[in-house]
Amino acid sequence: MLRRRTPQTSKKHVQTTLQNSVPRDTVLSCMAIAFTPVDIEARKTAEFSSGDTVRVWSKIEDKGKYRLQAFEGIVLARKHGTGPSATFTVRKVSNSVGVERIFPLYSPMIDKIEITKKAKTRRSKLYYIREKAAKEIRRKMKRIPMSKIVGATDEDEVAAPAAEAAV
Repeated sequence: MLRRRTPQTSKKHVQTTLQNSVPRDTVLSCMAIAFTPVDIEARKTAEFSSGDTVRVWSKIEDKGKYRLQAFEGIVLARKHGTGPSATFTVRKVSNSVGVERIFPLYSPMIDKIEITKKAKTRRSKLYYIREKAAKEIRRKMKRIPMSKIVGATDEDEVAAPAAEAAV
């Protein structure tokens, strides 16, 4: 047996009730105030682009409390302009490991965005930096002598220069 919706609970009835009772602009402005604790105009005019070094202070929930944690790195990309779905990608190298985070520009979990360095780049997306950083790390790894990696004893290090001098 099919049940038919009553007109009082239908979606169209709710929409027409809202339109007739309160002006639409008033409803939207009340909703914006209630759900967005972010200063939208300040974020919209954030003057950073790809290549800049930024420090993003994000709110982290820790044992029921919120604390601020900084994530500082190079902006690889900004996407989706200044619209509500705008994001930016930040990359940093921590303990020889590259870490990237994608932040929504208007996220309420971001406390503030500090610009530490400005840079002029010719590209809007700097994804090639990923490979460039990896190559630099590989070069540094090649330069490290094996004795330091393996953990040679002091006797081996003293004996090696003496053997080279004798030759």
